[in-house]
Amino acid sequence: MEGRKKQLLAKGVKYLLDVMFGSGILVTVSLPVTIKWIGQYYEPVIENYQESVIIYFVLGVAALVLIRELRRIFRTVLNEDCFVMDNVVSLRKMGNWSFFIAGMSVVRSIVYLTVAMLVVILVFVIAGLFSKVLAMVFEEAVRCKEENDLTI
Repeated sequence: MEGRKKQLLAKGVKYLLDVMFGSGILVTVSLPVTIKWIGQYYEPVIENYQESVIIYFVLGVAALVLIRELRRIFRTVLNEDCFVMDNVVSLRKMGNWSFFIAGMSVVRSIVYLTVAMLVVILVFVIAGLFSKVLAMVFEEAVRCKEENDLTI
């Protein structure tokens, strides 16, 4: 029963990631319209309309790439073959993209600063560090698994 619960959770997370990926595409593509709409309620956005569209587009694409890597990892979870070099590569990329998002968020904060953006920067720096450390752990696990496979 425990294995079934794990599989159900993994499938649920994979489904959530698929929804987030599709939604992210829609949000990123609709930025010119949505930023104008948000600008009606929050003036700094409309004052920096072009910068906002460009920055949020870049952030949206980066987030989509990050989610794509997560989806790749979850495919291996569903196949019950997690400790593979592809996941190490994906985790490294996720770390790089997390740092990139944090850096772009710093640039965005130069245009107009909000407390929420400072939190976003901190979250993505932590996510980047976590991904890099997890990549090292997975790399060691893959190495041990490959040694054991050769022993058998």
